[in-house]
Parts: sequence; C-alpha cells; structure tokens
Amino acid sequence: MPRPAGFALVEPPRTGTAARRVRAVGAGGADGAAKVTCRIRRWLPLLLGCSFVAAVAAAPLSPAARAEIDGLLSRLESSACEFNRNGTWHSAAEAKTHLLRKLKYLEDRDLVRDTEQFVERAAATSSITGQDYLVRCARGTPVPSRSWLLSQLQLLRAATPVRSVP
Repeated sequence: MPRPAGFALVEPPRTGTAARRVRAVGAGGADGAAKVTCRIRRWLPLLLGCSFVAAVAAAPLSPAARAEIDGLLSRLESSACEFNRNGTWHSAAEAKTHLLRKLKYLEDRDLVRDTEQFVERAAATSSITGQDYLVRCARGTPVPSRSWLLSQLQLLRAATPVRSVP
C-alpha cells in the first residue's frame, strides 16, 4: 500500500550486530562517509609504509648473486660428496637438482636476494621436516650443509677476481 507523502516508514529500534553494522557505516549519511574517510586517512600512511618495506625486502635476486649461487652449486655437483636430506644420502648431482628447485621457488616469490640468504633459506635445512642437510665427502664425517656451502662460498669468492669500477 502506498504511503502518503511526508510519512516515513518507522522501524523498531535495532539492537545487536545489525545496529552495530548500521552505526559503523554511519547509517548511510554524510557523517558515516566522513568517518570512513577519516579512518582511511589514518591508516593509509601505515599501509603504504608496509608495502614499501615489503617491496624493498622482496628485491629480486641480482644476476651477480645468481651467478654466484650457480657457481656454488656447480662446486657441489663436481665434488665427490654426498648430500643427506631427511635421513637419505643423495649424490651431489641430485642435491644440485633439488636445491635448484628450491631456489626457483624462492626466486618466484622474491624471497632470496643473495647467496647467503639462499644457503639459509634453501640449502641448510629441510623446509618440510626442519632437519639440517648434511654433506659427507670421501666417506668422512658428515658436516652441516650450511658450513660446507659457506666455506665453499669463501673459496669461490677468493678465486674470483674483484673488478674495480673506474
């Protein structure tokens, strides 16, 4: 039935969740829009700051770092060492393949920016079990892969001549 002009539909007072929802958006009035705008202005600098920090922290792997990681994995592959992953010994070639797969995962998500971070995030422990990876050379005593890889990285860097920039 149509309402006569000048009369409004009267609703019973709202309580509970529905009332809070209406109050939160300001019942659709100008006051509600002002509150939302004020909230956005208050949180916007924080959100922008967080996104900037995330962008800086998630910088892609540089070509020089990628070359260094490839050199490190080539040293592993050419060694006569074995690689222990979750209690099973694997050849160095299998280890290289596995670590390249983990590196790709990290690169796709911009989660690695240098060689040390690659060693820590991909080559030191199992991401599933948390167990340390081990390296055993010439049937000797196994050492944590982190130690072995970082020592090889030092040798690799010592063997690479440093280019001076004019």
